[in-house]
Amino acid sequence: MVASLCFFYSENIRKNLRGDNMDNQLVLEATNIKKVFGSKGNLHTALDDIELEVYKGEFVGIMGPSGAGKTTLLNVLSTIDVPASGAITIDGDNILEFNEEDLADFRREKLGFIFQDYNLIDTLTVKENIILPLSLSNVSPYEIEKRVEKIAVELGIKGILNSYPYKISGGQQQRTAVARAIISNPSLIFADEPTGALDSKSAFMLLETMANLNKQQQATILMVTHDAYAASFTNRVLFIQDGSIFTEIRKGDRTRKQFFGQIIDILATIGGGGHIDTI
Repeated sequence: MVASLCFFYSENIRKNLRGDNMDNQLVLEATNIKKVFGSKGNLHTALDDIELEVYKGEFVGIMGPSGAGKTTLLNVLSTIDVPASGAITIDGDNILEFNEEDLADFRREKLGFIFQDYNLIDTLTVKENIILPLSLSNVSPYEIEKRVEKIAVELGIKGILNSYPYKISGGQQQRTAVARAIISNPSLIFADEPTGALDSKSAFMLLETMANLNKQQQATILMVTHDAYAASFTNRVLFIQDGSIFTEIRKGDRTRKQFFGQIIDILATIGGGGHIDTI
């Protein structure tokens, strides 16, 4: 039954998956990633020989049971944490070789972040929060204004640019966070449970926004979520169990409803739950 629901990683499968992307630009590559917590005699292996590749224009979901290691993986890939061993390259740069100063510059120029709790600064307006990543970059005021205008229109937040975060809704705050994440045209956007604090309507609007960014602007997104509904908006889902990649599935020609059903089936085999919602 399990074998009928999913396919397991093998060298042939990996080669086939890579073959699907031969004409695309490799944005992220992680090899033999290990992460261990604790001290001698009480060690916990959070990540065990993780290998993955993400290509330009992909929208990839990471799912798994609580404690499976999905957030740890996102933190390691996004430079927030460091692995015990392995290699991680983003746009051809080995991020584990950077010093702190170079890493800070790399994050600002190459990466975008969307968090569950928005991480907006209440003393700054929506517009000021959005342009924050450009504050230390050599971007002209004219270019900044042009980017803000374009992004604000696309995300439907033009009317609140001069408002403060505490005066707008959760959905508007999260769209502001998305605008901040993409204004620097990053190579890769990391999203950590971005719909976790939103009601169903706001979650749907945010997920549609992210899917449209992926389709229309070829934004490359890696999203951790516990929610099968959110994962159904992606075009590929990696499932993690006990710190290892259990399997992956691709949306392909399936409808979002069909993809949702397949995600639910796999989560049922590994105990990952999965929020049921209207498709």
